[in-house]
Amino acid sequence: MAQPALGVLLKTLRDERRLSLREVAQLAEIDHAYIYRLETGEKEAPSEDVLTKLIRVLKPPRREADMLRYLADHRDTDAALVTRVLDDPTVSFQIFAAVAGAAFRGTARPDYGKLIERTRRILNEEDDSE
Repeated sequence: MAQPALGVLLKTLRDERRLSLREVAQLAEIDHAYIYRLETGEKEAPSEDVLTKLIRVLKPPRREADMLRYLADHRDTDAALVTRVLDDPTVSFQIFAAVAGAAFRGTARPDYGKLIERTRRILNEEDDSE
């Protein structure tokens, strides 16, 4: 099973803080096995209480905290998009959410770089017209 988007983000944030599963679990007062299941996709929908505890311990920037909450409610988000957004700090949460919510037709994998730029242009046009 491929790692889910929520799992990718959680593991990235945990690795950035250089914390083990057990350390995060102890600090957040959550079972380490549950955190592991979130990272691997065995569990997909953490409660708001669990998310709040994880955010408190992992101390992510606002964008990543918003992404965690979004991904908890949108389990079908592609992990490749999360990876792409994490690699580009200029992508706002608003752009991430817009691209994540786009519907795709066919079987071709979307080019997230192009979608992000297109979304950025559209949002900038909307800002300019106001």
